[in-house]
Amino acid sequence: MDVVLQIALIIFPAGAVLLTTIFFLRKETNKEVRIAQIELKKQRQEYFLPNRVEAYQRALLLMERIHPGSLVMRLHNAGLPAKALQAEFLKAIREEYDHNVAQQLFISPLAWQMVKDSKEETIKIINIAGNQMQATSTGIDLSSKIFEIVAEIGQLPTEITVEYLKKELQELF
Repeated sequence: MDVVLQIALIIFPAGAVLLTTIFFLRKETNKEVRIAQIELKKQRQEYFLPNRVEAYQRALLLMERIHPGSLVMRLHNAGLPAKALQAEFLKAIREEYDHNVAQQLFISPLAWQMVKDSKEETIKIINIAGNQMQATSTGIDLSSKIFEIVAEIGQLPTEITVEYLKKELQELF
């Protein structure tokens, strides 16, 4: 019985020391892992934040450039027939969108969906105006009809998206 007691007196304290050592080593390792995770997050933010800000800027610019009023002012050509000008408007919208499609990597999925929806709604406005034109209608007629439709709508999808993008960008800071 003495031998068992002596072994127990040696093993129990050694086990307690071992368990205490394991506890503290794990705690220290977890602390190091958390520090490494924080550092990695900081590095990602340093890299991605400028890209995210630029993506929001470009998405805002896209919305401004495909706004029906901006399109008319930028591309208006009184000498073109209405259908030709309509095609120019649609081409410009698609080119602007295609040029900025990679920005979806850096903005939220909801924001990008709003950008896509705004593009589609703007195309609908242009097409509605174009479908109301006669074969002899001019670019002036189409531009006037677009402005008329825009006035009836009130707040356009591009304007709503601009507000949302600005709000989301503010939340980054």
